[in-house]
Amino acid sequence: MIYDEKSFHEGMIDDPELQQKIIDALPIPIFYRDKNGIYKACNKAHEDFIGKPKEQIIGKTVFDFQPLEIAEIYARRDQELFDSPGNQSYEEKFRDGEGVLHDVVFNKAVIRDKNNEIAGIVGSIFDITERKKAERKLEKAKEASVIASVMMQKIRAGIVIVDSDLKVIDSNPSFAQMFGEEIEELFDTIPGLHGADFRELVPEVVSKMLASLLSSGENLIERDLKIQNKLLHVQVITIYKNRVVGALIRDMSTPSLVREEIISRAQRVNKQNLETVQKIAFLLGENASLTEEMLNSIIESYKYGEDE
Repeated sequence: MIYDEKSFHEGMIDDPELQQKIIDALPIPIFYRDKNGIYKACNKAHEDFIGKPKEQIIGKTVFDFQPLEIAEIYARRDQELFDSPGNQSYEEKFRDGEGVLHDVVFNKAVIRDKNNEIAGIVGSIFDITERKKAERKLEKAKEASVIASVMMQKIRAGIVIVDSDLKVIDSNPSFAQMFGEEIEELFDTIPGLHGADFRELVPEVVSKMLASLLSSGENLIERDLKIQNKLLHVQVITIYKNRVVGALIRDMSTPSLVREEIISRAQRVNKQNLETVQKIAFLLGENASLTEEMLNSIIESYKYGEDE
């Protein structure tokens, strides 16, 4: 290719001050280091990111700003680029001026002088810390979802989780078994009953409980219901306010559960009565010795009952 070298260079910007203004206008950190790893230029975004003014950056190396183990990685990657000139992109850690570590992506390339000799490296830094946090959070959420789903399958009580449209997000086999063979068969076809309309799976009184909690945003409602010759205890819990609710359904017709529930409810009543007696004793005053004696005996018997 033949061209007029003079006319080619006429379009180049040879004003250093204007060049600096141009790169300072860019919102991403940009730097230039020579073959010895010494910073020779950077822009305002790089100053802000590293937490130091340009005067304290130029003439220094990465070893002056980064922990040794990170600086050594930078130096090694620079050498790899010198050995195999081209473009280089990789993820690494970066410590800012306040000592906070960021996840970043470096994009780098070699710069050549007028003799086509490698003069140094120009690079940019993209902060991906928030993206990485989101990815890690999503991964943890997926792991938690898998663990929760496995646990649900092992629980005897019926469990179902629905969204604001009363569509099933997940459920366990015990839930399907409580509402008849037709629901069980559907569960076998659609594991977890994902996406099924909850209102078509259960009696209206149950779906209204979940709809009510979704609407009110309250934390919990519970009822005992007689359904298909079974006494069911339905406990509906808010998972995400006005968006997701879950229901725990127990068949109280099972003898072991009846005993467990009776004991649980008796303890709750005992506790409420105990609090009432304590309030009465307080109102009667410190000189009500008989009340104090009665209170102490109730407290001791209640403690004994809890230990049992």
